[in-house]
Amino acid sequence: MPGRIDDRLKEKGIELPNASAPAANYVPFVVVGNLVYVSGQVSQWNGERRFIGKLGDGLELIDGQRAARMCALNLVAHVRNAAGGDLDRVVRVVRLTGYVNSVPDFVNQPQVVNGASDVMVEIFGDAGRHARSAVGVASLPSGVAVEVEGIFELAPG
Repeated sequence: MPGRIDDRLKEKGIELPNASAPAANYVPFVVVGNLVYVSGQVSQWNGERRFIGKLGDGLELIDGQRAARMCALNLVAHVRNAAGGDLDRVVRVVRLTGYVNSVPDFVNQPQVVNGASDVMVEIFGDAGRHARSAVGVASLPSGVAVEVEGIFELAPG
């Protein structure tokens, strides 16, 4: 039976991708106590990498924000699995860290990562407000524009 978060997703027309399989020797998430640590998610949709390139060199701010949003939706797909399919168990989005593939003089990493932060609040309301870092990097896996990792608090299941 769908819960209130599933209803909110439907109401807002937000679709979650399929949770991706790890690309190397790691797991997509680890649950420690009531916290879920989700491995970094890149800008891909159901296995198709999107938003390839660097911010400030071919990719604009809006592209970066869309990429960050896609990363965040991938995070939520993994949290859904960690929560046994019940996103209503999410008590709080604790922290996001966003990595932005950007040229050295690009300084809008925080605005790029807003794409991830905004969708967390859109999905979880006030529980989606979180601590955050936004970091510019020289490159990311497969040349994607953005990678985001997260920590989420779950209610007991």
